[in-house]
Amino acid sequence: MAITTYIYGSFVEKLSNKEIDYESDDIKLMLCDNNYTPNLTTDIYKNQVTNEVSGDGYTSGGELLTGKSITYDSGVTSYIASSLQWLNITTTFRYAVLYDDTGNDATSPLIAYFDFGDDVILEISTFTINFSSSEVITFTI
Repeated sequence: MAITTYIYGSFVEKLSNKEIDYESDDIKLMLCDNNYTPNLTTDIYKNQVTNEVSGDGYTSGGELLTGKSITYDSGVTSYIASSLQWLNITTTFRYAVLYDDTGNDATSPLIAYFDFGDDVILEISTFTINFSSSEVITFTI
């Protein structure tokens, strides 16, 4: 399964305005079904994301990233985090949306989303997202 990563257009602005502090803020990953239509230009805050999944083993709002850090090497900036895991989850999703949880959906900036290309159907499964080499996203300059 090919997973494609997209960065929301407002991410760099929110990062520059200090609305997002990746290393110290509560960064979460939530799952959405195929009825969510991501818009990289107009989706800015979590309240604009629709169709979050529900189901056994899934908590509304998603999972908190741990082990976060930022590295820079030879023109590449990497946002790093430990793998995420949902235990005994039963749901169907297509997208995973990364955001900075401020406690208010209208002020929780979106960072990126991952498109799994098709529905992922889980029935009482353990689901793990292993970020490539622990990198959530990277920028190359």
